[in-house]
Amino acid sequence: MVKIGFIGIGNMGKPMATNLLRAGYSLSIFNRRREKCEALTALGAEVAESPQHVAESTKVVITMLSDTQAVEQVLFGEKGVVLSLKPGSTVIDMSTISPVATVEFARRLEALGFQMLDAPVSGGEKGAVAGTLGIMVGGRRSTFEECHPLFHTVGKTVTYVGPSGHGQKTKLVNQLVGATNLLGAVEGLRLARAAGLDLETTLQAVSSGAASSWMLANLGPLILKEEFCPGFSIRLQHKDLKLVQQWISELGGDFPASNLVYLLFTRALEMGLGDQGNQGLINMWER
Repeated sequence: MVKIGFIGIGNMGKPMATNLLRAGYSLSIFNRRREKCEALTALGAEVAESPQHVAESTKVVITMLSDTQAVEQVLFGEKGVVLSLKPGSTVIDMSTISPVATVEFARRLEALGFQMLDAPVSGGEKGAVAGTLGIMVGGRRSTFEECHPLFHTVGKTVTYVGPSGHGQKTKLVNQLVGATNLLGAVEGLRLARAAGLDLETTLQAVSSGAASSWMLANLGPLILKEEFCPGFSIRLQHKDLKLVQQWISELGGDFPASNLVYLLFTRALEMGLGDQGNQGLINMWER
């Protein structure tokens, strides 16, 4: 199998890289905090000294990073990937970043003889561990087809959504829908508690009907157990909702749910809840 570069060994990147290694891919990996790479070296991954060194021995480089600035720095900054990528190589950015910046990154890479796919994921840390992520891929269709087997190593549902930037746009739609569903789940459980209903029974009943959602079914039980460790943090969700707001401001139109969830996640950050999982949104009212 082809050797893969993987940059960003965080809550999502680590299990994704693990699944690639277990599928037989050889990996060259990089993370700013080197200690996060230790578990992967035990599985056979090579740790590179910089993004530039990752690209020296690979023709496919995956990035799974926190934000737009981090992706740009890894690709084009000092000791960036472009300094040693080989002609015909492909960069697959699986982060969630600005669609506008993604199109520009793809243009810059193509001008240098490289291809780029934007392939953000959905499913959280649980999906990354299980290899069941949903993946939304933008870029050249031919490049997508070449990378299809790789995507199915880390994800279950892999959808080609159009040219460069469309993967990120689709992911932002996903984040808006998810955040709105989460607010519904949180408010429903708060209402059930205020009414004196048994919360576990209510959750079971509502989750079996038309009001069910991924957020309710997966994060509802965590709320009842008061488990707020992040599979996906409030801080990162806020970052994504800010990208949604920026995108909507360019499109125009009235999107009231987007305004509401962005406001609430901004307040959650201000209350110091940023490092909690999304389900910690309920703690805005518990306090």
